[in-house]
Amino acid sequence: MVSGATSLNLVRDELFNTMEEAERSLEQFIVERHNGSLLQQAVESLQQVRGTLNLIELAGAELLAQEVLDQATDIPAGAGEERDVQLAALSNALHVLRRYLESLDVHRQEMPELLLPAINDLRQAGSQPPLPESFFFSLRLDQARPQSSAPAVDEATRQVQARRLRHMYQLGLLGFVREQNTQASLKLMVRAMARLDSLFASEARGRMCWIGAAAIESQADGQLLPRKSRKQLFLRLDRELKLMLGNPHYEAPRSLLKELLYLVALADSHGPLASAMREVFGLTPLPFTDHLLEEEYQRLAGPGQAVMRSLSTAIREELTSVKDMLDLLERGTLQEDTLGTLHALLGKLAKTLSMVGLSSAGNALSVQLPQVAAWNDSEPPALEQLHKLADAVLYVEGMVASLESGSRRDAQPVPSAALSDAESFALHQLNEARIVVVGEAQAGLALAKRAITAYLESAGDKMHLANVPFSLQAVRGGLWFLEQRRAAALVGACAEYIQTRMLDAAQMPSEQMLETLADALSSLEYYLEAGAVLRPETQPSVLDLAEDSIRALGMPVAA
Repeated sequence: MVSGATSLNLVRDELFNTMEEAERSLEQFIVERHNGSLLQQAVESLQQVRGTLNLIELAGAELLAQEVLDQATDIPAGAGEERDVQLAALSNALHVLRRYLESLDVHRQEMPELLLPAINDLRQAGSQPPLPESFFFSLRLDQARPQSSAPAVDEATRQVQARRLRHMYQLGLLGFVREQNTQASLKLMVRAMARLDSLFASEARGRMCWIGAAAIESQADGQLLPRKSRKQLFLRLDRELKLMLGNPHYEAPRSLLKELLYLVALADSHGPLASAMREVFGLTPLPFTDHLLEEEYQRLAGPGQAVMRSLSTAIREELTSVKDMLDLLERGTLQEDTLGTLHALLGKLAKTLSMVGLSSAGNALSVQLPQVAAWNDSEPPALEQLHKLADAVLYVEGMVASLESGSRRDAQPVPSAALSDAESFALHQLNEARIVVVGEAQAGLALAKRAITAYLESAGDKMHLANVPFSLQAVRGGLWFLEQRRAAALVGACAEYIQTRMLDAAQMPSEQMLETLADALSSLEYYLEAGAVLRPETQPSVLDLAEDSIRALGMPVAA
């Protein structure tokens, strides 16, 4: 039997006609809420649509049609305003379904993942839980992980380390959820989860940490979008960590592991953790990327993007006409009624820009209107006035570009402090110096972490550490200059540990102690990457975490 995208063409006309009938009946019902027969006609058409999609085995489209049918059946005749959200979700879902089937008819490529946002909007409107991102993804979860062993640490010490690492994960998670320096936050989360995995590698409960570390690495490496569903997934991972740490017989929910592995497959990351995961589970790259899914869904949910692009094209054409007129004015070759046309065109553009949300761009043109109205054919405008108008037009051009890119809809006004030029320049120079110092400090911490890794891999070759205390003392001095006394003291403690316990000592510290030192350096690195030096009021708990790690090393911390 022919099925799927290849068979859509056989039923295309009848299917689209039936969908049109369902949309028309639903639209009329939204206006005439007491006309139950309109709603019944829509339900009957939807039943036919669902049946046809089931016949040709388009699983994703059938699921969306079933959700639409369930919601439509749930709505009573005479529904009031309390059903507006549900009716809007129904209309949107039918629109997306039609666009999806039109695309499928042309490209012959099924991508049911594109329908999940519309499905979940419907489910949310009907107070039902959303379907996970991995709903259409399948794999075997019972693959055994490669043999690994946890470090020899007594249980009490391991629990203390595990709680500290969960705290590290939570700090990174907070930054990710708030979308504050997302990459730095994810790096901290990966570090914490990978270290937790090393603590529990020999136990079944460590499986969640093993898979979780690879999923977070994939989120960072593949630059996956920080969707709400992913924030909720990593929040759920934290809740499960709490259960895991208190229960030696803990077993992670299969639904959670599947969702984490879906991120690994979606990102196609080349990171070491994700690469190992793909090999164990036989994960192959998916036929789409996260960003492609987003672009395609925006296209399906249109016409918003298409309309905005068309509108921006029309605005740019009118801006070109304005620039041509300005060119004529500057050369003194005025044509009849040029000034009247220019004034009308600027007024029209200002209103259009305000209507589409680009209010600052519209205002930039509006403030020019009185000046243009004062110009006359007998006396050409001053060159300075023309330049001001040209500057406003160029500003508007830049703002209109955001309509096509889908970026911010308007510019926030920049407050101007009452400072002299000399004071502004001095502040600028100081800020530049601070940025340079922070950059050098980050480089120094990264160098120390690489040196410790090389020291560990070389079974204690002290040559790798020769310059590390000096580099860290330089970092300490830079932080002292930035008035980050506490961070400077913590970096100094790390430098002291490396000098006294690694370079001057006869015996190499245990691997666990070296990992704890790396935890402290990672926390300090995150503190710098997350911008806490430039915004001192943020991230104080990151320094608490670094201090905990340094205390675990047995080093005193200055008050």
